[in-house]
Amino acid sequence: MEQTGSLRLAINKQTLAIIAILTGTFLVPVNSTMITIGLASITETFSTTLTNVSWVVTIYLIIMIVTQPIAGKLGDMYGNRNMFLIGLALFLIASIVCIYAQNLTMLIIGRAIQAIGGALISPNGTAILRFITPKEQLAKVFGLFGFSMSIGAAIGPLLGAFLINTWDWHSTFWINIPLATLSLVCSYKFLPIIDRRKNTALDLLGSALLTMFLATVVLLVTYSLYSNLWMWLIIVISFVLFVYREKTYTHPLIDFALFKQMSFTSANLFILLNNGIMYSTLLLMPIILAIDHHFTMTEIGLLLFVFSVSISIFSWIGGNIDQKLGRANTIGLSFCCSALALCLYSLLPSSESLVVAASILFFSGIGSGLGVPSMQAASLQAVEKEKSGVASGIYSTFRYIGSTAASVMISLQISYTINIIILISCALIGIMTAAFMHRVQLKM
Repeated sequence: MEQTGSLRLAINKQTLAIIAILTGTFLVPVNSTMITIGLASITETFSTTLTNVSWVVTIYLIIMIVTQPIAGKLGDMYGNRNMFLIGLALFLIASIVCIYAQNLTMLIIGRAIQAIGGALISPNGTAILRFITPKEQLAKVFGLFGFSMSIGAAIGPLLGAFLINTWDWHSTFWINIPLATLSLVCSYKFLPIIDRRKNTALDLLGSALLTMFLATVVLLVTYSLYSNLWMWLIIVISFVLFVYREKTYTHPLIDFALFKQMSFTSANLFILLNNGIMYSTLLLMPIILAIDHHFTMTEIGLLLFVFSVSISIFSWIGGNIDQKLGRANTIGLSFCCSALALCLYSLLPSSESLVVAASILFFSGIGSGLGVPSMQAASLQAVEKEKSGVASGIYSTFRYIGSTAASVMISLQISYTINIIILISCALIGIMTAAFMHRVQLKM
C-alpha cells in the first residue's frame, strides 16, 4: 500500500511538472502573435509610425532566434531547471515593464527581455521533459507540447483582438502575469533538480559570431532596405568564422559532432522543411485569398484559425500514434499529407467556396502537425541526456530557419505555381528522408 501511494505521488508530481512546463511554453507563441493585433493602437499611443512600432515584433523574433542555442547550452551548464525558472522570471518582469512602458523605446526593451525569457523557457522546457518522461511516452508528451505551442500561436491573434477591443493593448501583457506566476511557482515546487554538466564553458566568441550571423539574416528578411553588399559580407564572414570556431574550440556552442547521428540530423532537417511549408502557408494564403478570391479579413482570419487548430489537434494525435505506427512512418505520413494538401491548393484558383478553402487548410494542418512530436523526440533521443539543452536549442534554431526561409521565398514575389512546386519538393525530400530513416532503423 505504501509503495502504491509513493508511486501515485510520483506520477502526480510528474504530471504537475509537465503542466507547469506546458503553461510556461504556451506563453511564448501567444506573445509572438498576440501583439501584432495591437500595433496600430501602440502607434496611436506613442504618436509614431508603424515602421518604428514594428520593432516590437521584430526584436522579439531576432532575440528568440539568436538566443535559443545559447539558452540550451546554458541549461546544460547550469541546470535546465535553473534556466527555465530564470526564463519565467524574466518573462514575468518583462511583461510588467511592457505594461508600464512610458515610451516606445521602453516597450521595445521590455519585449527584448521578454524574448530572452522566452528563449530560455523553450529549449530548457523540452530538455526537462526529456529527463522526466519515460522513453516510450516521450513522443506522446511532445504531442501535448506541440498542441500547447500551436494552439498558443492560433489563439494569439483572437485573444489579442478580444483584449484590445475590451480594454487596450496593455491588456495583452496583463494576461501574462497570472499564467507566468502560476508556471513559476509550480515549476519551482515540482520540477526536479537535474545534474549539470561539469568541465564545460560558454563559447562567448562563438555566441557573438552566431548572434551577428542570425541577427543580420533576420534584418535582411524583415527589412529589405538594409540589403546591401556590406550586410551580405557580414553574413558570409560571420558564418565562416562561426563554423571554424566551433570546429576548433574545446567547448563549442554547437557541437557539430551531434550531426554525425543520422536521427539527429534527420530530425532537424524534418523540422526545417516542415516549418518552411507551414510558415509559407501562413504567409502565402492570406495574399492569395484576399487578392484572387476577395475573401474578407474576417474570413481569412477564420481560415487561418482552422489551419492552426488542425495543427494543434494533429500534433497531439501524432504524439499518440508515434509508438504504434513507428517514428519514421509517422513523419513520412506527415509529409505525405503536406504534399497532398499542396497539390490540393491547385483547386483554389477555380473555387470561391469558403468550405473548400477551409477543408484544404484543415488537411494542410494535418501535414504540418502530425509528425512534429516524432521529430522532436527523434532529435532529443539521438543525444546524451546531458546534451538535451544544446540539442533542443539547435532544434529550435532549425525551426526558425525554416520560418525565415519561407519569409525569404515569399518576399521574392515569385509566382504562386513556382512557390507550390518548391514546397511540394520540400515535402518530397521529407518523405524520402523518412523512408531512408525507416530502412536504417530496420537494419539496426
